[in-house]
Amino acid sequence: MISAVVSHVSALVLAVAGVVLLFASDVVLPHVAPGFPASAAWLGQLLAAAWLGVAVLTWLRRGAILGGIYGRPIVLGNFALYFISALSLVRVLHNGVAQLWLWPAFVVSATLALSYGALLLGGPFGNRSRPAG
Repeated sequence: MISAVVSHVSALVLAVAGVVLLFASDVVLPHVAPGFPASAAWLGQLLAAAWLGVAVLTWLRRGAILGGIYGRPIVLGNFALYFISALSLVRVLHNGVAQLWLWPAFVVSATLALSYGALLLGGPFGNRSRPAG
C-alpha cells in the first residue's frame, strides 16, 4: 500500500529532523540562519517537539488506510506541514540567501506535500478493488 510507504517516509524524516533539533539546535540553527543566537536554541527545541509529535502520530497510523475520507486528519495535518515547509523553503531558495544544502530539504518537503495532497484529493492508493469477472 502506497500510503503506508508515504507514512513511513514521513515519520522517519520528521523523527530524524526532530531528534537533531532537540539535542543540537544550538549548533544547527546558527548554520541554517547565520546570526541566529545560540541562546535562542529553545525555539529549535519547540520546533523539534512539534515535528516529533507529528512523527509519532504518523507512525501510529502507518498501517491504516489513508486517503480520501480515510485518515483525513493525519493526511491533512501532514499535507499542511509539508506544503507550508516547501513554500517557505522555495521562497528562501529563490532569494538566493540560502545555502545549497537546503535544496534536499525542499525536494523532500515538496515530494511529501504532493504525496499527501494526492492522498487527500484522490483517495487511498493501492486499495482499488478489481471488478468481478
